[in-house]
Amino acid sequence: MSTLSSSTTTHCRSYCSSSSSSSSPYSNLNSSSAISGPNRHHRSTRSSICPNRFARKKFSLQSNSISCSNVVRMQDGAVTATVAPIEDKTPLKKLKDGLYSVTPPEESKDTADFDINKDKSTVSITVVGASGDLAKKKIFPALFALYYEGCLPEHFTVFGYARSKMSDAELRDMVSKTLTCRIDKRENCGEKMEQFLQRCFYHSGQYDTPEHFAELDKKLKQHEAGKVSNRLFYLSIPPNIFIDAVKCASLSASSANGWTRVIVEKPFGRDSESSAALTRSLKQYLKEDQIFRIDHYLGKELVENLSVLRFSNLIFEPLWSRQYIRNVQLIFAEDFGTEGRGGYFDNYGIIRDIMQNHLLQILALFAMETPVSLDAEDIRNEKVKVLRSMRPLQLDDVVVGQYKSHTRGGVNYPAYTDDKTVPKDSLTPTFAAAALFIDNARWDGVPFLMKAGKALHDKRAEIRVQFRHVPGNLYNRNFGTDLDQATNELVIRVQPDEAIYLKINNKVPGLGMRLDRSNLNLLYAARYSKEIPDAYERLLLDAIEGERRLFIRSDELDAAWSLFTPVLKELEEKKTVPEYYPYGSRGPVGAHYLAARYKVRWGDISADQ
Repeated sequence: MSTLSSSTTTHCRSYCSSSSSSSSPYSNLNSSSAISGPNRHHRSTRSSICPNRFARKKFSLQSNSISCSNVVRMQDGAVTATVAPIEDKTPLKKLKDGLYSVTPPEESKDTADFDINKDKSTVSITVVGASGDLAKKKIFPALFALYYEGCLPEHFTVFGYARSKMSDAELRDMVSKTLTCRIDKRENCGEKMEQFLQRCFYHSGQYDTPEHFAELDKKLKQHEAGKVSNRLFYLSIPPNIFIDAVKCASLSASSANGWTRVIVEKPFGRDSESSAALTRSLKQYLKEDQIFRIDHYLGKELVENLSVLRFSNLIFEPLWSRQYIRNVQLIFAEDFGTEGRGGYFDNYGIIRDIMQNHLLQILALFAMETPVSLDAEDIRNEKVKVLRSMRPLQLDDVVVGQYKSHTRGGVNYPAYTDDKTVPKDSLTPTFAAAALFIDNARWDGVPFLMKAGKALHDKRAEIRVQFRHVPGNLYNRNFGTDLDQATNELVIRVQPDEAIYLKINNKVPGLGMRLDRSNLNLLYAARYSKEIPDAYERLLLDAIEGERRLFIRSDELDAAWSLFTPVLKELEEKKTVPEYYPYGSRGPVGAHYLAARYKVRWGDISADQ
């Protein structure tokens, strides 16, 4: 797929506005900052280019807004160039009562460079559960990547908090083993790592002890040094201790003069009831706009590109409906089993672990109507409408499976129940397929097929959009009886090897009339030389900035659980035995029968894929 080249490279995207609440000393206590008011629709999109998100900003009498360097892409798609600064700027002089007056240039040259962010605020990021795998493999590396790219504020501190006894030096040693630099910027990698590690500290304490969080609060204040303190807590801990940690952090370690935000990792409960109870408990200590429920799949590049692909390309939006789309497939596959995580996985299963959150969130983004704006609430409102329009899921439209041992190439691969942390009689599904429907005017009758599984033949996450047959197709005879070969298919490959490609029919060069199915490709690795950021980098930066678009709102969560809870309860009450499939296979045969019932063929099993 050919694309226009661009000489502009986005370094660290920004949300430019006329004020920055994160740096204001008048930020609402224990509340997230948000852009609101009549101008919220004019906020620039992610394509705005600000080399440093927290770059110094200066007052100017020529404009009440804070300008971003380079080019800003507006909401309606128009592109405006930044206005060159006027040399004869009249500086401002601060009076005793806190107001500003016009000061002649000759009276004070220094005031012309007044910096509203300088020494005003700091961000303290506390990773609760810092000794765990998620923190070591994802969170600390993501924070370093943001620092490496210049996307963190000038004043920031990272604290690790866990029950393990550890010194600052030991934390830094642990973290340093997982840090890597961008491929295209290795020349100062060691120097940047050392600078980042010097901002990392550790405090040992229990998750349910307010006194230990009060001790953490004292350490945070020492590093904040009297600045406006903004605090972000990342809960990288088991869900059964979420509430204890939130209670202690809220009561003993909240910011006194800035914002306090909490990132909560999935799972958000096991069903509607437990999820609602978790939300009620969280809201005893936090407001909704302080809670950032993270689903890292929403931070993946191709998922975030969904709305861009659809709403900024005229060729796709008119086709995005039941008139032209025959079915939509959301596929998640891993080529490995639980591998030691069986104890955790057995309590949730593949439906709760993947389908209810990752795949359903992607479905909502894919199927939503055009939002009023790119504001977080407008987008999440449309996603909720999709989820509430979905037809109740029936057990007949669900297939579950569990992988069994298999020998291939002389290698013996274990069964799910061979995992020592899994009960031998476990019926927990490691594979599930489901047919879902959205009962609204746009998608009525279009099957949305989900498939997720472990220990399959390959690793992939993708969205496949299969279009309808061409009415009265003149070339049907050239395809024989398999008319599916004549249909167009749009494939959005989320991972690995990110790509977007469209399958079209094409004449094979030659004297005869022989048709071939070809791909119009956009391979990200070939088109973009810049390394794609990890999803956690984008989501952490959003949380720091107070941008909630890629985080899950409580009513979204309720709607998602209401769809899957009845089926999950029925599966467990009936003790449904999963269909067994060999490790490394394409999954249970029942998944193919399910698709065939709706005259669909899974797109990932065809020869050309």
